[in-house]
Amino acid sequence: MQNKGLIKFFAILFALVSIYQLSFTFVASKIKNDAKSFAGGNPEKEVKYLDSIGKEKVFNLGFTNFTFNEVSDKQINKGLDLEGGINVILQISVKDILKGLSNNSKNPVFNKSLADATADLQGNKSYLDKFFDAFDANSKGTVKLASPDIFANRSLQGEGGVDFQMTDAQVQKVIKRKVDESVESAFGVLRKRIDKFGVTQPNIQKLGESGRILVELPGAKDVDRIKKLLQSTAQLEFWETYKIEEIGNFLMAANESLKKTEINKVAVKTVAKDSLSALLTDGKDSAATTKGNNPLLDKIIGQGGGPVLGLFSPKDTAIVNGYLKRADIRILLAGDQRYAKFVWGKPTTIKDAKAKDIDAVELYALKGNRDNVPAMGGGVVTDAKDTFDQSGKPAVSMQMNNQGAKAWEELTGRAYTQKSNIAIVLDDIVYSAPGVSSGPISGGRSEISGAFDVTETKDLANVLRAGKLPAAADIVQSEVVGPSLGQEAIDNGTTSALVGLLLVSLWMIVYYGKAGWYANIALAVNLLFLFGILASLGAVLTLPGIAGIVLTMGTAVDANIIIYERAKEELRAGKTLGEAVIASYSWKGAMRSIVDANVTHILIGAVLFIFGSGPIKGFATTLLIGIVTSLFTSIFIARIFIDKNIAGKNDLSFVTNFSKNFFTNFHFDFLGVKKWTYLFSSIVVVVSFVSLFTNGLDQGVDFVGGRTFQVRFEKPVSAETVKAELTKVFEGSAEVKIFGNDNQLKITTKYKVQEHGTQADEEVNKLLYDNLKVHFSTGLTYDKFVNAYDGKKLGILQASKVGPTVAEDIKANAYWAVLGAMLIVFLYLFISFRKWQYGLGAIAAVAHDVIFVLGIYSLCYKFMPFGMEIDQHFIAAILTVIGYSMNDTVIVFDRVREFLDGKTKGNFGEIVNKSINSTMSRTINTSLTMIGVLLIMFVFGGESIRGFIFAMLVGIIVGTYSSLFIATPVLVDTISREDKKLIETQHLVEA
Repeated sequence: MQNKGLIKFFAILFALVSIYQLSFTFVASKIKNDAKSFAGGNPEKEVKYLDSIGKEKVFNLGFTNFTFNEVSDKQINKGLDLEGGINVILQISVKDILKGLSNNSKNPVFNKSLADATADLQGNKSYLDKFFDAFDANSKGTVKLASPDIFANRSLQGEGGVDFQMTDAQVQKVIKRKVDESVESAFGVLRKRIDKFGVTQPNIQKLGESGRILVELPGAKDVDRIKKLLQSTAQLEFWETYKIEEIGNFLMAANESLKKTEINKVAVKTVAKDSLSALLTDGKDSAATTKGNNPLLDKIIGQGGGPVLGLFSPKDTAIVNGYLKRADIRILLAGDQRYAKFVWGKPTTIKDAKAKDIDAVELYALKGNRDNVPAMGGGVVTDAKDTFDQSGKPAVSMQMNNQGAKAWEELTGRAYTQKSNIAIVLDDIVYSAPGVSSGPISGGRSEISGAFDVTETKDLANVLRAGKLPAAADIVQSEVVGPSLGQEAIDNGTTSALVGLLLVSLWMIVYYGKAGWYANIALAVNLLFLFGILASLGAVLTLPGIAGIVLTMGTAVDANIIIYERAKEELRAGKTLGEAVIASYSWKGAMRSIVDANVTHILIGAVLFIFGSGPIKGFATTLLIGIVTSLFTSIFIARIFIDKNIAGKNDLSFVTNFSKNFFTNFHFDFLGVKKWTYLFSSIVVVVSFVSLFTNGLDQGVDFVGGRTFQVRFEKPVSAETVKAELTKVFEGSAEVKIFGNDNQLKITTKYKVQEHGTQADEEVNKLLYDNLKVHFSTGLTYDKFVNAYDGKKLGILQASKVGPTVAEDIKANAYWAVLGAMLIVFLYLFISFRKWQYGLGAIAAVAHDVIFVLGIYSLCYKFMPFGMEIDQHFIAAILTVIGYSMNDTVIVFDRVREFLDGKTKGNFGEIVNKSINSTMSRTINTSLTMIGVLLIMFVFGGESIRGFIFAMLVGIIVGTYSSLFIATPVLVDTISREDKKLIETQHLVEA
């Protein structure tokens, strides 16, 4: 081997760099464990401990020092499935941005186009492009985007803006730029909020040009709090309010009008004795307030007063909203009251008639106007701090700019004179509505008080300081993983990795003897390089990523197997050990096959990386890095030891007593049985298609949208019982399965999946808790059921949500990934082998493998004891199967090409059969190694990736079969008779 010294130098240098990079991970891990011990299970205390030492020197290498923050930045980061935490994808509402850019245009064509774009939005389609298409269709050239009442308004005029003479195409460019600027602004606001939230190593990134923003908060545990923090637009407004005596007549009239349409729907209940009841009856009982006669007033559960019209149950807010928005009800509002805006306050707790705590929300009526704008906007706030009010209760103080201070003084002066109230409204929720008792307030300082705790005031001050989002940010995809589940994943992944490493190492020693030891040394170096690169790239290690590393162990020895098998052939041909090694490492020996096989594998990995997301991208990353490091170590590191052995004149035979006769006289007529294999495969394909059309597939929420919860109980529970209970409350949408142990369920529902607000998420969580708490012993509170904490063993261990539009994107990406992978590999094989028949044979084998795996999943998903959902993990498995199937097929095809170009005697079929038989040792060896590793992962890897591993396990077995019995026969059958005769003539076939 030439340049051996240079290779040794780079190998040692690379090893030292890898050790250096990994040292940060070990140091950071130790410090984090110390923090956990110090905190004693208190996550806030743990975060404060780590923050306190962030700038302290914790790692001394002699020539330089590193602070904890620097060490943390250089470590291998664990994904949420290993660390626990929250991962969300926020969709910035382009619709809201367009409304804002148009100054809330009332143009009917514009608004119909917005509605059409929303209704027609499909996977991988831009909302903006759909809007432009809808506008073209609706306007038919009669209305321009540059109309004064759309985008040629005062706020968009000027340099770089929109003027009246612009064409629609020119306006589109401006609007696209403005939308991009708004998304960038939202990204900056969210980053400021997250930076102040208090989690270590948060990650936020824009996802292409989709208007979506990925936010990962490793170690975060308070689910509801984080979702509120992320989704709050921080739209702060100050409104004047009506008092109950001003709006009471309208409410009485509304109640009377509703009796005509709603009286038969109202449940019988006792009317609360509040101020509105007093207004209705002058404090006396009458038929007007008897049970069930008041559709609106019967829903009041607590007394109002001042600006508070009354208190209602949270479950009734949607009904009351519906009443107050009806045109026949709003027409009852007189004068300026017709612009009144009814909003709810922050949820609170009151006592019912039995002195029991119940949830309630206050109803307010704000003094609106024709343009529906507040008396004062929140953009004037320059600073906000969490503090305490005069009563010692948590509050938020705000400082305004000069313009805001002047407007605030005028507003408070008017409120003082009129003895009215000012509602402080954030994101359409009234946080407080104080009166002004001491005259106008100057200086621009104000305070928000209410039923807060310290955490809420910190978050509120945080979002106000960071600024408001330019548009609504909806959570369209989310995943919550508890730290306990993450630790289980680490334990399972570590176990499967160690057992897999042991299995591969033992097999290489048993089969190849001393050469196997050299391959194992190369494997160990490969793992060091792999982890070193992951650390240097700042990659995130996920559970599928661990699976990729374990698979890398299986493939790392593949190149060694190809080389060793070729060396054995050369030795049997009479060459010396040195000559055999040189021949096996040559291009005509093993290198051509290794390169072709790994290029196809890299192409598949690249497709997986491009179209994958989250954990799947992590899997692709480790797979791609593993391929490169495996090639280097297999070809160069193992070769160093082999050459040293040859120089020392030691015996090296590449066999052991156990394996020396394996496949030495193997002669099987593969082409002779092709009719039977064609028949068998045709039956499998037909059965698979029939099952796919009749039985379908178990499509996961990744593909159809929905919410999924992994819930663990103290004792075994009946999936059917829980399904019956949840179907009632989730409006018929509930699927429940045993997930792993019989005390753990996987619950899936589409209930309110299209509603992205925090209220919908909280409602689903509370419904789940209320209906499942009977299966737990007393003591499991809602917070413990929903939120994550260290050592959590019961309740929701993992939760995910995928909105319909994201599901469409994922499904479209999956289709393109599979089709793109097959096309890319076909083109590569066509270019490499220079005959389309090779590409066709490979594609036929791959298509056969994919259909086979899909058929198995379609036939078995209803009764298998583990999940067989079709999701992103499954698509990753399918692409991996395509890669390994191609790998096997390319090895066989390379040998077929070599034999057809060589001097092997015989007719065409005999030459092909000999070439296939000569690869059997490598094919069976690699496949058995892979199958063994996958079996270990299937057993020890954990429930969450069992379906993913099963798909690869089936795929590897079927792929081995198809490379021998489908790909090569198709190649042979599609080569023309003339080409076959020419080849037979060249090989001197005797008549």
